[in-house]
Amino acid sequence: MITTRRSPRQLIEGEGALAAVGPLAAQLGSCALMIVDPAISQQPVYGRITAGLDAAGVEHATFTGVRPEVPIELVAQAAEVAQQHQPQALVAVGGGSVIDLAKAVGAVVTHGGEPRDYYGENQVPGPILPLIAVPTTAGTGSEVTPVAVVSDPDRALKVGMSSVHLVPAFSVCDPAMTHGCPPAVTAHAGIDAVCHAVEAYTATVRPVGWREVVEGVSIGKNPVSDRYAREALQELIPNLPRVVEDGDDHVARAAVMRGATAAGISFGHAGVGGPHALQYPLGAATKTPHGLGVGLLLPYVLTANRPAVDLELEELAACVGVDGDDPADAFISMIVELLERIGVPTGLQDIGVERSSLRGLAELAAGVTRLLRNDRGDTSVDGLERVLDAAWQGDRRVLT
Repeated sequence: MITTRRSPRQLIEGEGALAAVGPLAAQLGSCALMIVDPAISQQPVYGRITAGLDAAGVEHATFTGVRPEVPIELVAQAAEVAQQHQPQALVAVGGGSVIDLAKAVGAVVTHGGEPRDYYGENQVPGPILPLIAVPTTAGTGSEVTPVAVVSDPDRALKVGMSSVHLVPAFSVCDPAMTHGCPPAVTAHAGIDAVCHAVEAYTATVRPVGWREVVEGVSIGKNPVSDRYAREALQELIPNLPRVVEDGDDHVARAAVMRGATAAGISFGHAGVGGPHALQYPLGAATKTPHGLGVGLLLPYVLTANRPAVDLELEELAACVGVDGDDPADAFISMIVELLERIGVPTGLQDIGVERSSLRGLAELAAGVTRLLRNDRGDTSVDGLERVLDAAWQGDRRVLT
């Protein structure tokens, strides 16, 4: 089997890493466009970053018109600012939406056209404007992934751009940037990272040769993605509840950020599956946070996919120290307990979903073939509806 490792040119992690942004930007050129979460732009940390750019001799402009879910029109707005200033680099400071926006801007500024030209896999024809990603949440993994997700009013669901050229040039992961995250944001981002790792580890194994790693993006479960998934869960499982319960726990903050980044590397290679495919229409219908949706759905998809993924679940159970007569079930039960502890709902009724809507949601999810090809369960409309109905009832037992 041929494998590959796609990651930033340099990934810098740990308390104090933020000081590297200015010198890194100077390596890329004399002018940078900062794409910044508007709330972050009002905080002292923003001044620290701009002071670092000034000290490194890097001129900078700032775009702060970021909104959640990356409405497609923002790409054109930010790209226009970039055209005015002609930066040699982008600096994205914020959560996954901010970093995804910067990736899309980099593609449009470099190669022209509009975001729709780059939907799907490997539609970005070459390297984009170099990006320095500075995450302020720990969960999406966008700082290390080849994926950007945007919202398009012409599409019923969010759409993705997937290309090896979208991996940031540099990623600066300073856990101090997450210290102000409210508990709910921390929980939803963190459980998203857990899903990334578990979905990557239980993904379909596909034949991979040189062509797939050059011309494709998600290549299925493989030794590289497995190693990072295990590393991610060992950091996330014990530390996510700690940091949700005590946001000032700096040790747990750092561990969760490391875990989220490792999970991003994992799914950036293997891809994700059923929970993410189902969340696309569910999130659009309910306007609930992405991490909440995928976290809620994960135990039901894993239960439905047994016994196809039992071996992997047993391995993950051993990895995080869960045991029992049925290790696979014990691992799923541990995920349910984690959800309850961090305040994530465990049933679709809890987020206002009507049972009559489940068939339509399943039909929409069935069209997300880019993700469902990674899933090892029944991905027909009937199979997906069965998972959603169990989640609506809040009862995994109906799937066994």
